[in-house]
Amino acid sequence: MEGYLGPMLVSALDRAVGHLDLAGRHLLVAVSGGLDSTAMLEGLVELADLRSLTLSVGHVNHGLRGDDSEADERAVRERADRLGLRFSSERVDPRALRLGTSNRARPTLQEAARALRYEALRVMAARHGADSVATAHNLDDQAETVLMRLFRGTGAEGLGGIPERSPDGAVVRPLLAVSRQEIAAYAAETGMKWREDGSNASDAYTRNRLRQHWIPQLAEAFNPQLLRSIGRLADSQRRDAEWIAELVDSAAGRLWSRRKADYGDVAGEGESLEFWDGGWEHLPEALALRLARRAMVEMGGARDVSRVHLERLWRFLSDEKRASGAELELPGGLRVTRVRRGYRMWQIGVDPKGPC
Repeated sequence: MEGYLGPMLVSALDRAVGHLDLAGRHLLVAVSGGLDSTAMLEGLVELADLRSLTLSVGHVNHGLRGDDSEADERAVRERADRLGLRFSSERVDPRALRLGTSNRARPTLQEAARALRYEALRVMAARHGADSVATAHNLDDQAETVLMRLFRGTGAEGLGGIPERSPDGAVVRPLLAVSRQEIAAYAAETGMKWREDGSNASDAYTRNRLRQHWIPQLAEAFNPQLLRSIGRLADSQRRDAEWIAELVDSAAGRLWSRRKADYGDVAGEGESLEFWDGGWEHLPEALALRLARRAMVEMGGARDVSRVHLERLWRFLSDEKRASGAELELPGGLRVTRVRRGYRMWQIGVDPKGPC
């Protein structure tokens, strides 16, 4: 099929629909009411007949902006009605998700909002019978994410940024190659109206300072195509990470197994990872550290992990002469205990007793 020859944003969406194999599918379009998601919705509507797309609209009301949150929901509902599209909304409370947890385990308000938002969007997608949820992450979001990770400290995988598709295919991001400037140009060209979130202008948030000050200054001083360059870096890193992930999967299957616990505070609850003796001491460092992270992720304790923790775990698992009962503490309440035939990783709250 020939590419779409209309506005640049719609042409980019058309390429993404082909690349992500979305033609003929049902998409729940996640619309906040802001510029990016509203433009994505309007662009997909232009493509719907050409690409045999079925579209529904989903909106998540976080309740964080008072009357403005209610106005956002009304605006998105009215737009969906004008376009003749089915509409669903879900209300979430990010503040509630932060209650009753320790400072270490407590998510930031933004993290809580994101987790609840994706959960709500998946619920709405199932309600509408949609194949995937389409979110409006764009090239600027990609560059901001990569730079924030770089400034805070990250490995090669962190430089992969935001993926075009979630691992399970439930979320797609067809605007990832389109800059915010190009989105604004589409809005101006079409006379599109949208809702503006006043918090986006606040310098209280690191991402806003990066967006409004640092990236423009870097682009002016070093590279006018900075966004594209970072986008290409992220894409390259993701492709490499996909290939490396296959090696990690294979090695993980040789080095540990998951064990369902039949012990602990509540009988039958909890799991542990059982590491067999041998193998870790001969691994290349790059592979060993990825495996260490994979193990911690599987046990739900990778939120505050640094390279130091990964190296510490690698060294601990590499010592076959370590005395039985020796223990290593890791972030997220994880513990690794030396047992008779290897090592056991478990989490505080589940008693690691069992055959050793």
